[in-house]
Formats: sequence, structure tokens, C-alpha cells
Amino acid sequence: MWGEFAAIGTAVCWSFTAIFFSYSGRRIGANAVNHSRLIFAMIFLAITHYLLEGSLFPYYAEPFRWGWLGVSGLLGLVIDDAFLFHAYVLIGPRLSMLMMSTVPIFSLIFGWALFGETIGPIEFVGIILTIGAMAWVVTERPAGFTVVENKQYWRGLLFGLGGALGQVANLVTAKYGLVDDFSTVSATIMRIVIAAVVLWGISIIRGQAGAIFRTWRDGRAFAALVAGAVVGPFLGIWFSMAAVQWGRLGIVSTLMALPPVILIPLEYAINRRPVSRRGIIGTIIAFAGIALIFVGSG
Repeated sequence: MWGEFAAIGTAVCWSFTAIFFSYSGRRIGANAVNHSRLIFAMIFLAITHYLLEGSLFPYYAEPFRWGWLGVSGLLGLVIDDAFLFHAYVLIGPRLSMLMMSTVPIFSLIFGWALFGETIGPIEFVGIILTIGAMAWVVTERPAGFTVVENKQYWRGLLFGLGGALGQVANLVTAKYGLVDDFSTVSATIMRIVIAAVVLWGISIIRGQAGAIFRTWRDGRAFAALVAGAVVGPFLGIWFSMAAVQWGRLGIVSTLMALPPVILIPLEYAINRRPVSRRGIIGTIIAFAGIALIFVGSG
């Protein structure tokens, strides 16, 4: 059950990550958050890798692992997270993570196609229930929104869906790179480094690096950024790699889709943001569907 426990740990970490990065993203912009969190994650991971593996970096990794984990890092930490961070800013963490809860559906399909994981009748019912509930929640017209805010709402939903598809592609490619019990902390730092080189390389070429560093002067945003880096690209991604390595893709991705449920009380407690009755009922139904997927997978 280590894969399942790691997946639940991932869900908890990503719930807090959504809160921290939504706050910092609104203050300094999604692009600055997307770049900065990789630097802090690399520092934490290098220290952890030295303590667990005896070196700051896995220089010994085989070329095929670099290939699969490199693609996984680009998909998950560059493309996927760029979509997700924009969704955080436009529609907030709860709806963003609710869109990400479609990941188990796509994961079951890819798990069946690539790894021979079967989809039973109970799982199929769960998929239909989850999709229906998701559609019901995200098509609710936000009360009192202006025309501009409505456009941002729908753009945010599309960004969230793009993030979900990127997450599935990230998990599939990571699973290929983690074969033969490869160290999950090594895989995590490899993915982070590759993503950081690409993102920061583009920013340096465009002359944007200095502007990103200057955003760190915002003390509140910086504190939220560092906290988000600890629970997100450090602990969260490490746990997700362990979950993918030790568990079935469909099951662990289902458990990793729990943040929308976790975020309902978190957002109310932290931001005092009201949640509509439709949002609460739809989220509960969506996760009832995910529970059916989990039961059917068992």
C-alpha cells in the first residue's frame, strides 16, 4: 500500500501548494512563480539527495532514464504547470484542482492502452459519474461576474483542462523512467533540473530573468512562494514519483485527485471564500465517482 499512501501524501501537498501559489501568483504573476519555485525545489532536493544517496545529483543515471524523465519533466513542470498556474490566477485553487480531478479518467485510459490495466464495469460507471458531476460544477455561471470576468472564468477552465492532460502525460512518461526500482528522489531532482534549465534558458534569452528575481522583493509573495516550493515541487513531486513507481497508474492518480475535496474546507478557513451548494454537491458526486473507480480497480 506504499503507492496509495504516497498518492494521498501527494494530494495533501498539492492542496497546500494550490493555496500558496494562488496567493503568490496573484501578487507577482504566474510566470515568476513557475520559474522561482524550481530554484528552491532544487536546493531542497540536492540536500535530500546527498543525505539519502550520498551525492548532490544522480550522475550515474542511464541515458534512457534521462530521456523518459526529461520528457516527463518538460511535460509536467513546464507545460502542465504553466497551464495550471494561470488557472490558479484566473479561477482560484479549488476550481483549478477540480479540473485536475479528470486526471484519473485519462490515466485509466492510458493505463489500459499502455500498461494493460483493465477498466471494469464499476470503473466505467465511476468515470461517467465523475465526468457528469465535473461538467455540472464547472458550467455554473458565477454570480455577479462581469463580461471580462466570465471570459477569464472560461479561460481558466481551459487552462485547468490543459493542466490535467499534461499531468497524465507526465505520469505516463515518468513511469517508464522509474522502472527497476530507480530512486524516486533521484528521478525528482532530474526532472526539476531539466525543467529549470529549459524555463530559465528561455527567460535569459528573452531578458526576463532580472524581472523575475526582482519579484522576490515582495516579502509576502516570497514567503508563500518558498512554502509552496517545499510542499509542491519538493515533497509533492517526490511523493508522486513514489506513487507512480509503487502503484497502478489508475489507482494512484485517483487518490492524487483528492485536492478539490481537501481545498473546500481549506479555502473557507483561509480565504473565507464561500462555496455554492451546487459546487459542494457536484464535488461530492465527482468524488463518489472516483471512489467507484477506486473500488472497481481494487
